[in-house]
Amino acid sequence: MAQKFGGKYSPDSGQTSTPNTPPPPSAGSQEFRGAVRSRVGLRSNLLFLLPMPLILKAFRAEPLIMAQYLFALGVLILAAWLTREGLRAEEAYEARKIARRPAMPRKIIGAISLGLGLGLVGIAGFGPIEAGIFAVLGTVLHLMAFGLDPLKDKGMEGIDTFQTDRVARAVEEAEAYLAEMRDAMARAGDRQASRQLQSFEKTARDLFRKVEEDPRDLTAARKYLSVYLMGARDATVRFADIYSRSGDDQARDDYMALLSDLEQNFAARTEKFLLEDRSDLTIEIEVLRDRLKREGLTVE
Repeated sequence: MAQKFGGKYSPDSGQTSTPNTPPPPSAGSQEFRGAVRSRVGLRSNLLFLLPMPLILKAFRAEPLIMAQYLFALGVLILAAWLTREGLRAEEAYEARKIARRPAMPRKIIGAISLGLGLGLVGIAGFGPIEAGIFAVLGTVLHLMAFGLDPLKDKGMEGIDTFQTDRVARAVEEAEAYLAEMRDAMARAGDRQASRQLQSFEKTARDLFRKVEEDPRDLTAARKYLSVYLMGARDATVRFADIYSRSGDDQARDDYMALLSDLEQNFAARTEKFLLEDRSDLTIEIEVLRDRLKREGLTVE
């Protein structure tokens, strides 16, 4: 019988897993159908590559023109970085039902930076008229390709902002733990463990979304968003260190048993919140019906 890896932080650490633990689902199974493909991909990465020919032009030109090209290159790289970060912030915003708009409109600033960089290229290699055309076209095409940043809060009408801020901080901390787990798993390089981690991430985010929808659930869920995820992060780092050096199958089995155990408990916590919500709704409906009856009204 295999002892669980990092069971200290497991919600029911007294249990043990058996060798017959079912394997994790494949990437095409039901657990992964809710995943959304990231838009932070080829298009945004191309923005880093497109300005590279300016290096060749810069070192073939006289010193003043070279400095202009290199400065334009720096501005274009900044535009690419702002665009990529803006897309990431937008994905995080869209994944949540309740969210604040990004503090800085990175995509809009990226579009302006792209136009400025292309304008500098026009000044260095052509003239002021061409520079203006490049700047306007670059900004407009960037906005057409990547769009604007979210410019207003979502789903926060009538909600206590203090509570939502507490939830936002807790979820950001939890997402940071998941990111560290992904980084550690990349070192381990095991596909099966990686799929198990992806499945756990999806289940964990279901709990995150539930807490965001109803901030009253934060108190009951805080240990899941902090203690358990911190323990899972530490276990993932230890597993990655061991497995990357030795390829120890026992360490992998123990680690996957931990993830399976955590996933079941996170799913159970989410389901309990949903059942409690339905129970609250039933009580409210019955109270309303009783009041209508007392006032001489009937409800079909």
